[in-house]
Amino acid sequence: MGICKTSYPINSPLSEDNLDTKSNLEIEKTEDLEMASPLKIKETFFISHGSPTLSIDESLPARHFLKGFKERFLNHQKPNSILVISAHWETSEPTVNSIRGRHDTIHDFYGFPKPMYQLKYPAPGAPELAKRVKDLLMASGFPTVHEDKKRGLDHGAWVPLMLMYPEADIPVCQLSVQPNRDGTHHYNLGKALASLKDEGVLIMGSGSATHNLRALSSSKNVASWALEFDTWLKDSLLSGRHQDVNNYDMKAPHAKVAHPWPEHIYPLHVALGASGEGVKGELIHHSWDLGSLSYASYKFSS
Repeated sequence: MGICKTSYPINSPLSEDNLDTKSNLEIEKTEDLEMASPLKIKETFFISHGSPTLSIDESLPARHFLKGFKERFLNHQKPNSILVISAHWETSEPTVNSIRGRHDTIHDFYGFPKPMYQLKYPAPGAPELAKRVKDLLMASGFPTVHEDKKRGLDHGAWVPLMLMYPEADIPVCQLSVQPNRDGTHHYNLGKALASLKDEGVLIMGSGSATHNLRALSSSKNVASWALEFDTWLKDSLLSGRHQDVNNYDMKAPHAKVAHPWPEHIYPLHVALGASGEGVKGELIHHSWDLGSLSYASYKFSS
């Protein structure tokens, strides 16, 4: 079984073989798309991205759910840009990647099939969105927000996006999580960014409803602790109990088993905070893999 990295990754250079070699002018036009349209988005999303094998494994129901995403949601409209909060970018303070040109694809996992390391998702960067994110956060009381001008897309971003928007033509910005902080901190990040929806920005948290790599197995039966935590989370989200979700580590059954480390649930808090106070979630996909890995994914409509 392969291993995912959750620390600072190494950027993989883009190969010329599989990339659409667009001109600099085309890239500039794509960057201008970020703020160009009056499109308003009412939803935020939390996607459980599960195992990196989601990128190639046709047997996973979650893969087919994501491939049908743009047909089911946002009224078939293409967002101006996408802000991804990925579990696989951990920093001590909020950080955005501000990339001009196209993103590198970061293969931040070990021991998986070779074809996975050949996959590329050369989406354009979203430097204007990165600046907006930084400005909004600082205006809301976050004293320090960093910009990273080199970091590409980790697999928490590019794996779901390559299924949702395979054309790789929508500008993307990533925002990091802070594993040394709590759920309320990340919820407040989302609250500060809620107005981006009115600018046509798709806000997407990418993590996992349950994430205990040491507990994965080949069993077809779901572990009882995973089922109980997953059910508690679903009931809390569908009931709009935001404060309970913010304090999941004290409220939820088996919280420390379901999330020995919090980085894979914090993207949920950002998406929830950006949806608005008391908004009730909608379960839009649910499946299991490896005995305890939940692919539960949610939509929050304001």
